[in-house]
Amino acid sequence: MNLLKAASTVSLWTLLSRITGLVRDQLIAASFGAGALTDAFNVAFRIPNLLRRLFAEGAFSSAFVPILAATRATEGDEATRRLVDAVATVLFAALLLTCALGIVGAPVIVWMFGAGLQELDLAVVMTRWMFPYIGFMSLVALSAGILNTWKRFAVPAATPVLLNIAMISAAWGLAPWLERRGIQPIHALSAGVMLGGALQLAVQVPALRRIGCLPRLGFGPAAWRRAWAHPGVQRLLTQMAPALLGVSVAQLSLLINTQIASHLGPGAVSWLFFADRLMEFPTALLGVALGVVLIPGLSARRAQGDDAGYSAQLDWGLRLVLLLALPCAIALGLFAQPLVAVLFHYGRFTADAVAMTELALRGYGVGLLGLIGVKVLAPGFFAQQDLRTPVRIAVVVLVFTQLMNLVFVPWLGHAGLALSIGLGALVNATWLLVGLRRQGYYRPAPGWPLFVARLLPANALLAAGLMWAARHVDWLGLQAQPGVRVAWLAATMAVSIVGYFALLLACGVRWREFARRA
Repeated sequence: MNLLKAASTVSLWTLLSRITGLVRDQLIAASFGAGALTDAFNVAFRIPNLLRRLFAEGAFSSAFVPILAATRATEGDEATRRLVDAVATVLFAALLLTCALGIVGAPVIVWMFGAGLQELDLAVVMTRWMFPYIGFMSLVALSAGILNTWKRFAVPAATPVLLNIAMISAAWGLAPWLERRGIQPIHALSAGVMLGGALQLAVQVPALRRIGCLPRLGFGPAAWRRAWAHPGVQRLLTQMAPALLGVSVAQLSLLINTQIASHLGPGAVSWLFFADRLMEFPTALLGVALGVVLIPGLSARRAQGDDAGYSAQLDWGLRLVLLLALPCAIALGLFAQPLVAVLFHYGRFTADAVAMTELALRGYGVGLLGLIGVKVLAPGFFAQQDLRTPVRIAVVVLVFTQLMNLVFVPWLGHAGLALSIGLGALVNATWLLVGLRRQGYYRPAPGWPLFVARLLPANALLAAGLMWAARHVDWLGLQAQPGVRVAWLAATMAVSIVGYFALLLACGVRWREFARRA
């Protein structure tokens, strides 16, 4: 398998997902602004998303994919399918219980996330409507793990587009219909979330059927007991325990930050949300894509005892992170206002909201290399089925992040929360890298000093160009001429990208080296 080709496939689909996601966020910003109503929706949407990251894409995926890949590499496809059936049966039963408890306990859950919300009751209602989304997305995560193990990366990478399309359709068509009937139009977004979850799960079925791995669910106490007793399920649960703790630490940090933001006044939650959406654009394109591609390959190499190949794959991923993530971090730090203005400064999204979102985006940009690096470094431990080391690191980073909040939030407000997250991510990534080297999982390949030296001139030129464009174009003043503003942004980004890669080429960086390493 060509890793670069696989990562490119995931990145291209993720790019489409992020583009439709930006359209979705632009529509939300223009329709509802960045105030109390949007804060309520963002908190309500964050709750099932947090649980999705906690149970589905977090602890479950980090434990399930290495076990699945190792089972397939050592025991064959038939044993792997039996494992899939058992895991799916247990997961489905757990999801039924989780969704029921979430709907009943929504008032308490919302209070834990945003006690300072002005529209607390509205957030509770929307949380109840959207809580079953966790069920859809957990099953989607199961399907994605199976498809990625079979090297079918396109369908899992493409499915988030469906959520964005569903929410765009709901905001565009359903919201005005609700408003004409005296119903709060923001409820349309809840309907869009649920429709998107159902569509994402539906498209997995044909893909799973094509590889003969559509899970066969068992129902009733007897089937659940048999599935629970499967050795693979027991191994999965054992591996999930430390992984769950590790992911819980990250999500606990998110919970604390959301709670703090809800007390910083109307709009703070939304400013962080919109900045986070822009920050997640490069994080998903690079970090998530590389993590998705690396985990199955690393797990298979571990099962085969190929230590040299294991280290080489990690080295390839880290070089690609530095090559592509460093210019993104520079753009978020130096070009934040133009990005926020062009993408969100329409309708009810005011110039003040642009300024506040820009500050948060700069804070996130400080830690972008760390946020993306963790997506590559953590799989180095997961594939070794070493989940305890990342957990210990995550616990310390959580404490460090909250200590920084004590310093930064009174000084910088909501931007202090973003800066703490960014700095915490850098600490996390650095610690993971040191741990991989100390345990012998990763040995840097020769040529790193020369590689870094070749990157510096291109990044310096990029920084200078973006600073000039940010200062010499009136990005806020062009609100009445959106076409001109978009043209300026497109031209600036095109020149920056072409100039960056051209100077890399002149400095001796060859793309074929990454293809060959892959």
